[in-house]
Amino acid sequence: MTNGAATPSADYIVGIDLGTTNCVLGYAPLEGDAPEVRLLDIPQLVAAGTVEARPSLPSFIYLASSHEAADGALDLPWASGQTIAVGEYARRQGAEVPDRTVVAAKSWLCYSRVDRHQPILPWGAPDDVPKISPVTATQRYIEHLLAAWHAAMPEAPITRQRVVLTVPASFDAAARELTREAALAAGLPDDFLLLEEPQAAVYAWLAAWGDRWRRDLGVGDRLLVCDVGGGTTDLTLVGVAEEGGELLLQRVAVGNHLLVGGDNMDLALAHFVAARFAEQGTQLDAWQSVALWHSCRAAKEALLAPGDRAAGDTHPISVLGRGRRLIGGTVTVDVERQAVSDLLIEGFFPRSGLDERPARQRISGFREIGLPFEGDTGVTRHLAAFLKAHAGEGEESAVRPTHVLFNGGVFKAEPFRRRLLDVLGAWFGGGEAAPRALAGEHDLDCAAAKGAAYYGWAKQAGGVRIRGGTARAYYVGIETAGLAVPGAPRPLRALCVVPFGMEEGTEADVPSGEIGLVVGEPAQFRFFSSPTRKEDRPGDVLACWSPDELAETDPLEATLPADEAVEEPYVPVKFRSRITELGMFELWCVSTQSDKQWKLEFSVREPME
Repeated sequence: MTNGAATPSADYIVGIDLGTTNCVLGYAPLEGDAPEVRLLDIPQLVAAGTVEARPSLPSFIYLASSHEAADGALDLPWASGQTIAVGEYARRQGAEVPDRTVVAAKSWLCYSRVDRHQPILPWGAPDDVPKISPVTATQRYIEHLLAAWHAAMPEAPITRQRVVLTVPASFDAAARELTREAALAAGLPDDFLLLEEPQAAVYAWLAAWGDRWRRDLGVGDRLLVCDVGGGTTDLTLVGVAEEGGELLLQRVAVGNHLLVGGDNMDLALAHFVAARFAEQGTQLDAWQSVALWHSCRAAKEALLAPGDRAAGDTHPISVLGRGRRLIGGTVTVDVERQAVSDLLIEGFFPRSGLDERPARQRISGFREIGLPFEGDTGVTRHLAAFLKAHAGEGEESAVRPTHVLFNGGVFKAEPFRRRLLDVLGAWFGGGEAAPRALAGEHDLDCAAAKGAAYYGWAKQAGGVRIRGGTARAYYVGIETAGLAVPGAPRPLRALCVVPFGMEEGTEADVPSGEIGLVVGEPAQFRFFSSPTRKEDRPGDVLACWSPDELAETDPLEATLPADEAVEEPYVPVKFRSRITELGMFELWCVSTQSDKQWKLEFSVREPME
């Protein structure tokens, strides 16, 4: 579907926030001059045999034992005989049965060192526990949301609605393709759209603020969207420009995929609390430590909740006992709100300098396989590196944001927002010169879903939109010709095939000399991407680069059919790149000697070596 046309017979725009910690569904009727975005209450298990509707669906899956599934304890209003539970009950089970609880599936979805189609979650669970793949877990979340939608809106099947699904801005092409695969398998319409989560947060603010946004932002302003969620930190810069006398918004920079967020905070608090248990003479085993991690999540949210929703000055944290004297009982310690606040603020939002960089983790000769969590949890240091990396010509050593929009559940805690603004003020000057938070309040739990629905409406109705295109430039690795050297690979050059900011629904011919395409046999095509090389155009060739400039993404693997018109195993081709309306990257190899062409699609079924 092109040109923003609505799906025939569509009644609603549906926005889905597929979060690392929580999923939310927002929707807006297509009728009317302005969107009225609402939230769908999502029925889910909150205890065995108990179903309640909640505004969000926790991104947890509990893989039940056979006897639990047999007695109907996991049944839902729309399904019986369930063997898994998605949502609040699964989240609670994480503290008691962590080996059967899937968490952070979204983070695994973008981790190319594992086969994301294989049943690997829960990671590290015993062999007798059933497992599912990150793609399947993502599919299950969406299926639950769609079942809730159809239960509430039986007259409006999702396949006839205009659907927008959010993804991290830092997701590369392979992670987006996996998300698309899971979404289609779950039942989303073929023409659903992907929207970057920080942009969705901006759209939510636009929806809440209306035309008043033009009083807050002016030409030349730079809006920093700082999104710290449960599993990831996403950083985006949006600039304000003018065209034809009208203000417009343009996404100008996107950060790397940073695996640091609320989950890290929970783990830091768990280490702190484990020391408290040790002081009482209780040494926690591995099982209890995982359970404690889940318990600390609830304690953190209770102690740092805003206003009158906060718990008292202390909060009890308990885990099930494991010793002979404690079987069936619990062990408990109390933690203080101030101690938790100090621990997490200094650990994750330290008063760092603008020239500081995230510390590199010391590399051990042996390392357990798992998610590549950031070695440095200091979000402020990652932010400094981001602002320095995206400084343009004529700017100071770092981009100077004028405004900040907070997003993600971590920033529901006011102390974190205050500390980040203090650090930015120290970097760029206090008073009027300091970056300031955008006026207006928006619910951080549902901003992405509401913003996605508003974006779908604006795309059709012609409302304010953020110009962006691709968040990265993409390159294909071209093996150079020349004499072979024993034991050494041939030098590789990187040919730019997609420039930064290439718009959805557009394509480009890539200028180059003829390039030999391997056909008739298996071949691996290496691809790279860069969020910082914004001046490269299609056809530009890099002979060398640093790891900070270009990162290798998943390879494209294919056995391309031979061209009968060419006898050689190499077919001379030119490249044509395309960004689909969905935001997916396609590379077409067009023969220069016949009318044949080949489309390379991302192969993400095998882990990278």
